[in-house]
Amino acid sequence: MKKVLTVFSVVALLFVATPSQAQTEFGLKGGYNISHVSLSSDLLSSSNKYGFFVGPTVKFTLPIIGLGVDAAVLYDQRDAKLEYQNTTETIKQKSINIPINARYQIGLGDLAAIYLAAGPQFGINVGDDNFKFTDTTNYELKKTNFSLNVGAGVMLVSHLQIGFNYNIALGKTGELSLKNAYDSYETKNNAWQISAAYYF
Repeated sequence: MKKVLTVFSVVALLFVATPSQAQTEFGLKGGYNISHVSLSSDLLSSSNKYGFFVGPTVKFTLPIIGLGVDAAVLYDQRDAKLEYQNTTETIKQKSINIPINARYQIGLGDLAAIYLAAGPQFGINVGDDNFKFTDTTNYELKKTNFSLNVGAGVMLVSHLQIGFNYNIALGKTGELSLKNAYDSYETKNNAWQISAAYYF
């Protein structure tokens, strides 16, 4: 329940902070993740895996030409295949993610525009956070995470948005620990993202 209240509090703050002169558009956003896990040790290995995200989105066009802000509340699932000492485990990271991006848009006539976007993303883990490799090896996901989005895309007929984005984990996403030992290995789950959004 605490996680849900936190999500709604952040969304409410977005509406309060938005200037009254801004034009507001609501929509639905979804897409694919291509995850890449970066590792703190050569003893761990990983391979790219696919996932998805979906949820409501809102776009604020500010009264300064070309500038705006977009935000969303997304259910996000990312898979990661980790291998440690010939033991393989598929990790499913399920989160509620809240990206908040500043954007700059350049019109290409009445039918299309291109945009650049960047901003922070706040994530709350809503799935399993502990995974066992062996009786003595455990992988634990953080309950919250913070990352950075950098992307670009195109708006078509003022409603359909196609975007490409790179999501960069700031800080560790999870940690592999060895029971009865001091060794631990950090991981960061970065992702390329391809998305489509429709604004009403």
